[in-house]
Parts: sequence; structure tokens; C-alpha cells
Amino acid sequence: MNAARITAAELFEKQQDRLELRWLAGQKDSARRVLEAVETVARRPSLAGYLNTIYPNRVQILGTEELAWLDGLDARQRWETIQKIMDYRPLALVISKAQTCPEDLRIAAEESDTPLWVSPRRGHELLNHLQYVLARTLAPRITLHGVFMEIYSIGVLVTGESGSGKSELALELVTRGHRLVADDAPEFTQIAPDVLDGTCPDLLQDMLELRGLGVLNIRQMFGDTAVKRNKYLRLIVHLSRPSLEPSPTGMERLTGDLGTRRVLDLDVPTITLPVMAGRNLAVLTEAATRMHILRSKGVDPAAAFMARHSHFLERSE
Repeated sequence: MNAARITAAELFEKQQDRLELRWLAGQKDSARRVLEAVETVARRPSLAGYLNTIYPNRVQILGTEELAWLDGLDARQRWETIQKIMDYRPLALVISKAQTCPEDLRIAAEESDTPLWVSPRRGHELLNHLQYVLARTLAPRITLHGVFMEIYSIGVLVTGESGSGKSELALELVTRGHRLVADDAPEFTQIAPDVLDGTCPDLLQDMLELRGLGVLNIRQMFGDTAVKRNKYLRLIVHLSRPSLEPSPTGMERLTGDLGTRRVLDLDVPTITLPVMAGRNLAVLTEAATRMHILRSKGVDPAAAFMARHSHFLERSE
């Protein structure tokens, strides 16, 4: 699993245009002001929120009410409160609606190297956007070995031992109209309790490696519609060599070789396909994907067949 982190400088650079951010103070040390995913596990408050001096958020937003509250404090309380805010070492402070920054707050931020920004956006817009960006950036993520495809509009990860034919299968699926997301090392991020978002590392974007042909650029060969930037993982198709797998039982021949694989906090449905000479793996993978879609809608052909068989035996008796 990869440890996610973000610095104040990176957050500012990513959101500068979207939120129209401007620096007011604390820019010098912004590259060393870091927020890591491990910090969020035991923290009670959210990653971003309105000014809170009891359970401080990692990004503190100062709206009209927060600045008015500071103005209502006497000189000593105001100084102590501002010092307390800086001592908590937030990732950044953001003033909303392009309000004028109090001079003592700017000086304290500059002296403590605390990033201080201002934006013309309203407080709730800053809150919603920064909360989403930070949660997604710091979400648990993992890199798996396989080829990640979009097949019939759902994300399918093709796994298997080296030399089992994953890349050849992916190339045939692309020629049949499906789309490549990532080859060899797709990255999966758990962006919600039941959602794994799969993406491709920048280094491998649009690339597919095949033995004997080398590295192919799928976008250049098949066009923009042959690749996909990201997709939610819904199914894993595992390619296995029959010599390494036991013979299927009677029940397994009815239901297929079904199982699950734990990816981060989710159990992802898995279908195992034996790799044998003469088998069309592209057709089988498409059929496996269609079967998964039917099962997700509550349609189970194996259960229907067994119910039909039981009814036939009852009539015979």
C-alpha cells in the first residue's frame, strides 16, 4: 500500500486556478508543511473546516463570522487565540470572500511560516472543494499487477501469472471495442467505503507491452476512444494454468469458479478462467463480465437451472 501525502505548496498549486487563491504569508516554508494519510486516522476533526480552536482542522477556513469573532475578543485573548491557531501547525489558513486579512494574523502567519491564503470564493464552496480534494488525495491506495480494462462499461482487472496472456487478451479486447485503462501496474484508490477507483501511472499512460512486439501506444494505434483515464473496479478475471489448478467439482461446473479478492477494505468478485490451447479468452472474458452484470441485477442462471432441475424431478416422481 502506498502512503499518500500532500504539502501546502502542492495543494496551492493544484487549486490556485480553481479557487482563485492568493498568497498572503507563509510561502517560504510551504513545501515542508506536510499532511500525511496516517495523520487522518486518529484525528477527530475533518481535513478542512471552519476555524476551530478546540479540535483544529488541518485546513482552517476563516469566513465572515470567524473574523468577526476574532474582532470581538479583547487584545490579550485575541493574541492568545492567534498564537494557539499557529501552534497547532495547520496545513494552511484560508480567508474567504476576499476579505481583508487582519494585520496581526498576517504577521503571526509569516513569523510561524504558516501558509495563509485568500480567495474570493464563499466559505462553503472552499469547504466542500478542499474537503473533497484532500480526502481523495489521502485516500488509501494500492498498486496491483495486471491489466485494467473497461468492458461493457464496468472496470475489470485481468490478473494472472507472468506469461499467462494478460496483455494479448487486453489487445484483443481493445480490437473488439473495449478500452484500456492501465497495463502492468494499475493504481487503485478507495475513494468511498464501497468504491475503488483505478487509474494508470503517468509513466505508463496509453501503453501496452507485448512480448515480441514491445511497447505499443494504444491511443495512437486505435484512437482516443480505445483508452480510458480511470474506472471503478467491479470485477477481477484471473487467468490460471490448468496444471496448477485442481479439477473443478460438479457444483463448480454449474456456478463457475467464483470467489472474492480483498483489495484494501473491499471484497471484489473474482472469476477464474483456465488458460488452454484453443480457448478464446476474449469471448470468455466478455461472457464473464456479462454474467457478473446479470448477477449484480439478481439474475443467477445456475440457481435457475437447479430450481428447474428440482421441479423436473418432482414432476417425475
